[in-house]
Amino acid sequence: MDWSKEMGLRNVSSTCSLSEMDDCGLSRLLDKPRLNIERQRSFDERSLSELSIGLTRGGYDNYETTYSPGGRSGFDTPASSARNSFEPHPMVAEAWEALRRSLVYFRGQPVGTIAAYDHASEEVLNYDQVFVRDFVPSALAFLMNGEPEIIKNFLLKTLQLQGWEKRIDRFKLGEGAMPASFKVLHDPVRKKDTIIADFGESAIGRVAPVDSGFWWIILLRAYTKSTGDLSLAETPECQKGMRLILTLCLSEGFDTFPTLLCADGCSMIDRRMGIYGYPIEIQALFFMALRCALSMLKHDVEGKECIERIVKRLHALSYHIRSYFWLDFQQLNDIYRYKTEEYSHTAVNKFNVIPDSIPEWVFDFMPARGGYFIGNVSPARMDFRWFCLGNCIAILSSLATPEQSMAIMDLIEARWDELVGEMPLKIAYPAIESHEWRIVTGCDPKNTRWSYHNGGSWPVLLWLLTAACIKTGRPQIARRAIDLAETRLLKDSWPEYYDGKLGRFIGKQARKYQTWSIAGYLVAKMMLEDPSHLGMISLEEDKQMKPLIKRSSSWTC
Repeated sequence: MDWSKEMGLRNVSSTCSLSEMDDCGLSRLLDKPRLNIERQRSFDERSLSELSIGLTRGGYDNYETTYSPGGRSGFDTPASSARNSFEPHPMVAEAWEALRRSLVYFRGQPVGTIAAYDHASEEVLNYDQVFVRDFVPSALAFLMNGEPEIIKNFLLKTLQLQGWEKRIDRFKLGEGAMPASFKVLHDPVRKKDTIIADFGESAIGRVAPVDSGFWWIILLRAYTKSTGDLSLAETPECQKGMRLILTLCLSEGFDTFPTLLCADGCSMIDRRMGIYGYPIEIQALFFMALRCALSMLKHDVEGKECIERIVKRLHALSYHIRSYFWLDFQQLNDIYRYKTEEYSHTAVNKFNVIPDSIPEWVFDFMPARGGYFIGNVSPARMDFRWFCLGNCIAILSSLATPEQSMAIMDLIEARWDELVGEMPLKIAYPAIESHEWRIVTGCDPKNTRWSYHNGGSWPVLLWLLTAACIKTGRPQIARRAIDLAETRLLKDSWPEYYDGKLGRFIGKQARKYQTWSIAGYLVAKMMLEDPSHLGMISLEEDKQMKPLIKRSSSWTC
């Protein structure tokens, strides 16, 4: 049944609407036969140094050898469960039913899942749309359950939308920008489906998403890893789509940092929350997308040029993030003793951070063992807040070294009440309050303290935590978090987020039957059942990459 037709999708104004999509390209690409190519040694097992030396090598040896089959790992696989001594929880079946209700169809083919299926809510807003970032956990769930066609349709449809001309108030966006979301409109009289896409012109704050393109590349690799189907990523359309996304990010300008300068509201935290600058979420996704693209780009004329730029950027980006965004007890003590107004290459305090700007909570929060990547680093500013998504992606992409990955896990265990509480998982910690909240958020009534993005607890983050736990060999942490979620998620009708310091209360404005809350739970469960699924979303460390320099040479002068 086409559940999206029952919903009566409402119109959302957009300058990027078409009366009818030309789907000949989609049909043509879907009809292409799969190629059964024996893959060679993977990028995961090779070094950036090796790639930079051997850029003239052709062929398909950049694809990963690790095959992550999308075997059916759902509630209907008792044999699999018995083999792994894993008894599916009764709410798994409910979750699958709810996830399938959220499917959206375009001309009879599923192309994604809506953000929320909340009948009780009077305002639909844009929760009836397919969001690129929101669809990722849904896509992973379907891949793990052996249903890749939905993901293929989604990847091709969003690729078509990328080709649209994108304008916001007469200003044209970059050619490679991916939409934040799209909506399918069904006309039962004319029996015609149309699509409306939002590139930021309808979003709150009118901010274009930076993360959509990164998630698209990451999902393309996940599809390739899961199915073994190389033909999709090899199409000229997908190759061009990757290059366009990366061209936006790799262009040279006035920046002296390899990180990406971003506006507030350009990521999962899509409202003003003081992340303007170089937010860790975007930097980690950027790093992961670069590595994923490197494994899929062809070594043709256009691909080689892009590959060369990626290799150079990865070296600089990894050094910068690992050195300047990393915070542990020792580094905190060093910052506490910083001198200011230093000049020249011998400067220890390179960003001129005033030690008095360190918030008091950090000193109590930082355990003797453990550490994390802070939220932001820019001139005279260090945002010491913990952001869950950025730290988990840093682990999965191997932006974090093995030592840093273990330290992040140590921190989560040591600060369990603060970061997990009674409902996983804090999107950010701590909450901004009082006068600082008024200034930083612009008195945002939705981002009040310990709510929504301002210290709220988001069940969708469960899948990221689980993946990070499996990669670091700490699955017991994920099991503990999943057990907490199972006490309430179904009973509370799968809310979007929870409020309060411990996440005890259903979010004041949280939607029920939030699709990524449902999908995040399923992905976490299936990964624990079959850890080989981690290969879809995890990248191994590049062992030849320059090792982390704990302190730059100038810090010892």
